[in-house]
Amino acid sequence: MSATETLIRSYYDAFNAGDTKAMLALLTEDVAHDLNQGGRETGIPAFRAFMARMNAHYREQLRGIVVLTEPSGQRAAAEFTVNGTYLATDEGLPEARGQTYTLPAGAFFEVRDGRIARVSNFYNLADWIAQVRG
Repeated sequence: MSATETLIRSYYDAFNAGDTKAMLALLTEDVAHDLNQGGRETGIPAFRAFMARMNAHYREQLRGIVVLTEPSGQRAAAEFTVNGTYLATDEGLPEARGQTYTLPAGAFFEVRDGRIARVSNFYNLADWIAQVRG
């Protein structure tokens, strides 16, 4: 396994363990975080705030994680399935009532100096909304 694949797997292991501190330790100070169908947030403080919001509204586990890397180790991609529970209503989204969902998703990464410098997440928001609306 390459160092980049190990890094990305460590990031997802920390996510699945609910260990935001361990996730943040794997990021560069100026990490770029591209939100699904949204804007870009930059830096660890913004990423920490994003994770706090996510943890307040969702409980998720990622399964079937496949990590692909390119030879230089500077870029990677991951594909996985999100198994989640919608815990509390997130602003602008349907009302939360403890609904569960299963969603295919993916992410692209840039790596610099052994840390994650960019995370770009992608999933089908319309599919998620349909699942939580029932």
